[in-house]
Amino acid sequence: MIVVAVLVAAATLAATWRHAPGAVAARTAARDSPPGFWYGTDSQFINVPGSGPFQEPAIGGYYGGYVGMAGNWAWWLHCQGAFLAWSKTDSEKANRNFTQYHKGVGTAAYWFMGGPGVDPRYNGTTAEAKRWGARQAARALADIRGRPFRQRVPYPVVWMDVEQPGIAPARDNGWTSVYTSPCSGTVKQHSMRPAVDRADFNGFWGYVRAHSSYAPGVYSAPKVWTHIFGTGSASRIPHTYEWTYEPETANLSYAPSGWCYRGISGCAEFFGGVTRSNKHALMWQFSGGGGVRNAYGDFDQIDRSTVK
Repeated sequence: MIVVAVLVAAATLAATWRHAPGAVAARTAARDSPPGFWYGTDSQFINVPGSGPFQEPAIGGYYGGYVGMAGNWAWWLHCQGAFLAWSKTDSEKANRNFTQYHKGVGTAAYWFMGGPGVDPRYNGTTAEAKRWGARQAARALADIRGRPFRQRVPYPVVWMDVEQPGIAPARDNGWTSVYTSPCSGTVKQHSMRPAVDRADFNGFWGYVRAHSSYAPGVYSAPKVWTHIFGTGSASRIPHTYEWTYEPETANLSYAPSGWCYRGISGCAEFFGGVTRSNKHALMWQFSGGGGVRNAYGDFDQIDRSTVK
C-alpha cells in the first residue's frame, strides 16, 4: 500500500539510498524495457540522481515518472493525523525529463479515496455514495490545478487510491465500515454493500470524465479489491485504467522487464477483470509499498505505450 512508504521519514530515505545493502548490485540491473515501459517512483521524496536527463534511483535507466498524492479525503476534511505524500523535487525532475529530454511520462497524481463510510452525509443509498465520489473528484481536480503544488501534471490519468491502509482515522478508509463521523475512528456499522461502494467509485469516475481532459484510473490490488467490491458485477472494471501493487519485492536487483520480474518468478497482478495483457494495465508498484519495504521508497513500472 502507498501509505506504508508515506510513513517513512523523507529525510531517512534521502540519507540511506546511497548506502543501502545491495545498492551497487541494484544499480547494475538491466534498464527499463521493453520500449514504452519506464521505471518511476511515487509518493514521498526519493533522491533522483543526475543533472538531466535524470536517472532512476538505485536501479538505473532514465527516471521515467513520478506519481504524487495530490489529495486525501481525510486531509480535505481536516482529520487529525492526515497527510499528503508529494515530492515537489521529484515531480520537477520527472517533468523536466519528460518535456526537455523526452524521457518518461512526467508527473501523475492520485487521490487517497474515501469510501462511503466516511462520507459526512452518509445515508446508505447508492445515490448519496455517487455524490460523495463526485465531490471527491471535484476536490481532486482542484488540488491538481491549484495549491499547494502548482506543478504541471501531464500524465493523462488521475488515479483513485482504493485501499484499506490500517491507519487512523479510518483503518479501511470507509469501504467496509461506517463511522460515527469521518474523523472519529469509531465504527457504528461493520458492513457495506458492494453496490454502495461501486456507486462511490462511479461518482469519481464519471466526474473526472465529464469535467476534465484526464481519464480516471484506480490503484489497488486483487485481494483488497475483492474484499471491498466482491466478485460480482460491482467488482468488474474492464474499461478502467489500473495501477497495482501485487506482487512486490524488497530486492531491487529483480526490477521488472515489462510486467514480470527479472531473475525470479512473479508478474504484476491486476484486478476487476483487467489482466496484464489488457491495454488498461498501466502501472505496477513493484517495490516499496504494501509492507514490502526497501531502503529507498516506492518504485514503479509504467507502461506509456497504451495511454496517450
